[in-house]
Amino acid sequence: MKKWQFWLGVLISILFLWLALRGLHLGDFWSVVAKANYWWILPGVAVYFIAVWARAWRWHYLLGPIKKISTAKMFPITTIGYMGNNIYPARAGEVLRAVILKRKEGVPVSASLATIIVERIFDGVVMLAFVFVNLPELAKLTGSSGFVGNIQQVAIYGTAAFIGALIVFLLAAMFPVFTAKVGEWFIQHLLPERFREKISGIMHKFLGGLASLRSPFNVLMVFLTSVVIWLLETAKYWFVMHAFNFEVSFFALILMNGIVNLATTIPSAPGYIGTFDAPGIAVLTAYGVDQATAAGYTLTLHVALWLPITLVGAWFLAREGIKWSDSLRTEAE
Repeated sequence: MKKWQFWLGVLISILFLWLALRGLHLGDFWSVVAKANYWWILPGVAVYFIAVWARAWRWHYLLGPIKKISTAKMFPITTIGYMGNNIYPARAGEVLRAVILKRKEGVPVSASLATIIVERIFDGVVMLAFVFVNLPELAKLTGSSGFVGNIQQVAIYGTAAFIGALIVFLLAAMFPVFTAKVGEWFIQHLLPERFREKISGIMHKFLGGLASLRSPFNVLMVFLTSVVIWLLETAKYWFVMHAFNFEVSFFALILMNGIVNLATTIPSAPGYIGTFDAPGIAVLTAYGVDQATAAGYTLTLHVALWLPITLVGAWFLAREGIKWSDSLRTEAE
């Protein structure tokens, strides 16, 4: 909490919360929340954990060339990682699950992180695809919500960034020897001698983590799995919507899912406070949902996405007897 990055994230979250809740009448908000039928959250949570299982399968698939580890073993580690993302700043859960995988299965942290970064790139590509599928609909919304109005430009720049990163990773995976030579040149010419051996070792392990991308079939499988994961998560949005007195199309929820998850890449307080809520409320109000209902739904959805996976991940972490301590951080270095 002493680091400036933490407090910057808090300030960003406060800004986004202000954008989300300005003009909201609390009486109307509490009335919406009080009348909601929260039983609809249960099937939403069930569908979400199917998506988490699919995430564990995707990670198992990406790690296949390094070590064959069953999805059943990957699932607890995956939940711990998402719990870590929810309660620690700077997505520390990604490093946490890489470290736990090293402890349990002996997979180098740098190789695990390579697969995790690949996951995030594919997630970003799918999120942007969700936005682009709905661009004609989005064009109709831009006049209704100034917050949503810039998403088309963001989508274009974001697509260029994610596609560019994906191409770089694919090329590095397909030409590992050449990539290693280029990396070694930079290491030998730009880094102090005392760091060269360690960084070189990390680089080679990292490249090993990209081995699954050498097969076009594997790339297609990871992409299709990513699409399924995010469609399942959108299904949770759909179930939770039925707890409230409004209805928008599944495509509208796909658009909301894409926008809010792209927004959560912005640094914020742990749990994506504000960066999830403001764009979600903006999308729904642009679709004609009144602000109190949009706020009640979005904040409830946020809790329903945050709480179950955090509790399950914390339970698995406690079962492992592991704490996010200095010794654990040392393993991640």
